[in-house]
Amino acid sequence: MFVTTIISHIGDCRRDPGTLTEEQAHRAMQVHLYCSVDSCKVRRRARQTLVESRRMVLDERAEP
Repeated sequence: MFVTTIISHIGDCRRDPGTLTEEQAHRAMQVHLYCSVDSCKVRRRARQTLVESRRMVLDERAEP
């Protein structure tokens, strides 16, 4: 996959990017650093990917 495809794939907060690799999820979290998982579909999907792959552990107070 080309870099431009990956960037456009995760660039729009309003669109769910679908399945992400761990690397794509990590990059999406960096790109959407200041977004909230409540309003950003990319950050929400990236967080889900990283939690499922056990590369991220949520605080007990965080909503799933």
